[in-house]
Amino acid sequence: QVRLVESGGGLVQAGGSLRLSCAASGRTVSTYRMGWFRQAPGKEREFVAAISWSGANTYYADSVKGRFTISRDNAKNTVYLQMNSLKPEDTAVYYCAAGITIATPVLASRADYWGQGTQVTVSS
Repeated sequence: QVRLVESGGGLVQAGGSLRLSCAASGRTVSTYRMGWFRQAPGKEREFVAAISWSGANTYYADSVKGRFTISRDNAKNTVYLQMNSLKPEDTAVYYCAAGITIATPVLASRADYWGQGTQVTVSS
């Protein structure tokens, strides 16, 4: 099994930054493609970003390209999401995910494992 624990969410003003962390544990977790999804109130969960096990390949939703950066440290079994230039529409519960299958379009991507989520609120 894979266990994912997110941290780093909070309240920030528009234009500000936050960094989310996801600590992963479990068998062979460092070999999984990992990433982040988010779910805003009244909306479906959507893909945000993903990174290959080696870190060589990254994938982003168009809505966050140029503002968010995903990275990972396999020695620490941790994935990060640096979020800059945050907007009120980024407000959502952010979920760490593992075992991500990248789809076309990328917003249709799916994951096998999920964390409990961390709230990100961006005030205007």
